[in-house]
Amino acid sequence: MIILYFFIGLISAVVGALPLGASNIAVINTTLKQNASQAFKIALTAGIAEVLLSYYALHCNMIVKDFFNANQWLQILIAIILLGVGSFLFFKTAKERSKPSKRSNRFLKSKYATGFFLGLLNPPVLIYWLVVYSIINNNNITLSLQSSLLVLFLFFAGVYAGKLLTLHLYSKFSLIIMQKFKNINTIINKVTGSLLFFIGLINVLKLYLL
Repeated sequence: MIILYFFIGLISAVVGALPLGASNIAVINTTLKQNASQAFKIALTAGIAEVLLSYYALHCNMIVKDFFNANQWLQILIAIILLGVGSFLFFKTAKERSKPSKRSNRFLKSKYATGFFLGLLNPPVLIYWLVVYSIINNNNITLSLQSSLLVLFLFFAGVYAGKLLTLHLYSKFSLIIMQKFKNINTIINKVTGSLLFFIGLINVLKLYLL
């Protein structure tokens, strides 16, 4: 049963890494302009940055959790936000794909540095993990810094694996993504939106039925 924490970390990281962000675009761009090996260097350190952000969010979550438990309206607000963001992403129309600037490419010459800084300097990811932890701890699963080392290791190993896997798949299928699926933003938005809407719906039902 303890292996469940690995899969929770894995799935959470995959969902968080699905939307096209700076790391994803850098991986696709590097794969197409150089090769998959260079892109994999970005993925390796972006995964480390994801673990650091998720760890920091877990540290902050201990304070946030007590506040959430004392203010049920925040749980309702989060559920509504998830429903709203999920619906927005699902119905959002495709926009022109952004590209990394040449200036940033010159500044971040090391692919390892590129992956780490693009992954770390991403405040929305920190907020995402705070939401993830609030959902996890409100569904009869306990996860905190006081959890056993094995639990924490499995969870963060899942986080790293999820981020690495998602970015690797972006690199693996970059040619298909760029050439055949011109509306990839729309596809990803619909998948991500559906997942967020489903999670929000579960939390609404949990608040009113349990």
